[in-house]
Amino acid sequence: MKTILSVSALAIAMTMGTFAGVAPAAAQDLELRIGPDGVRPIVRDREAERDRLRDRARGCSEREARFAARQAGLRDPEVVRVTPRRIVVEGMTRRGPDEIVFANVRGCPEL
Repeated sequence: MKTILSVSALAIAMTMGTFAGVAPAAAQDLELRIGPDGVRPIVRDREAERDRLRDRARGCSEREARFAARQAGLRDPEVVRVTPRRIVVEGMTRRGPDEIVFANVRGCPEL
């Protein structure tokens, strides 16, 4: 009788151990950096990195297009049209009103 109880207790313990050991896999977001101020733990936020990469890959923003138009010599640039392929910016030059067209890709190349 003692043997049957010990074997069943061992079987129950092993069964409970397998259920307790099941956990979802998780990536470790802890990084240790060694520098002049010693060892520092750094916890990375993966979602913020993903958002930053997605924003960078989207293309040319209106703010970037206005900045590029200013660099090209346009005063008071204003974005007048945005399509999936291009961004049209109007403004003033020394000769009068003018417009510049940029591709709606990363880097805002002029067309």
